[in-house]
Amino acid sequence: MSSVYDLRPVTAPADNDPVKFPMAPYASAASYFDAYAEEMDRAASVLIEAYTLGARMFSCGNGGSASIANHAQCDHVKGVRTATDLVPQVLSLSTNVELLTAVANDIGYENVFVYQLQSQARPGDVLMAVSSSGRSPNIVHALTWARDHGLRTIAITGFDGGPARAVAEVSVHVDCTNYGIVEDLHQAIMHALAQYVRHSRISADAISTTVF
Repeated sequence: MSSVYDLRPVTAPADNDPVKFPMAPYASAASYFDAYAEEMDRAASVLIEAYTLGARMFSCGNGGSASIANHAQCDHVKGVRTATDLVPQVLSLSTNVELLTAVANDIGYENVFVYQLQSQARPGDVLMAVSSSGRSPNIVHALTWARDHGLRTIAITGFDGGPARAVAEVSVHVDCTNYGIVEDLHQAIMHALAQYVRHSRISADAISTTVF
């Protein structure tokens, strides 16, 4: 294995409080994007650390965000594994319609993701929640439970980010109030994370000769 990039180690905050971004106004769009890229780097570092340690990543979302969560499972299980030493264990909590509808009908739709986590997640695993508004109760409940039970948490949000942005350890936020644009950019973020994690664990020669 030959690493292409050495990522800055990221550790969970000692007091379990999320690292807020942004903390202050930026002088220019360029400086803002530099800082924004650091949040992407933090998210990638969380995923690489989890996969290296054999931990699992769970993804979830509603509606269009569910398709991004499902796509993330594809791109990490198949894409990240290909030509690397990583064997990602990834499960989208948005895929099983029988389980989703059973929990929603008998327990409540706000519990469709957290109920699955309670059965399957372990401390050290990662939850990546995709939510345009950041306000969906099932997303917020899942992130809160994950945070309180030793999981690393990544929120990919839009609009003002809602409670999901505040609860998550790492927040990748799209500051936009149009669902179509937010979801398009969330898809790009999902692809960027998956491809960067893969690139970080294959050689420069392999990158130059591989179609991604």
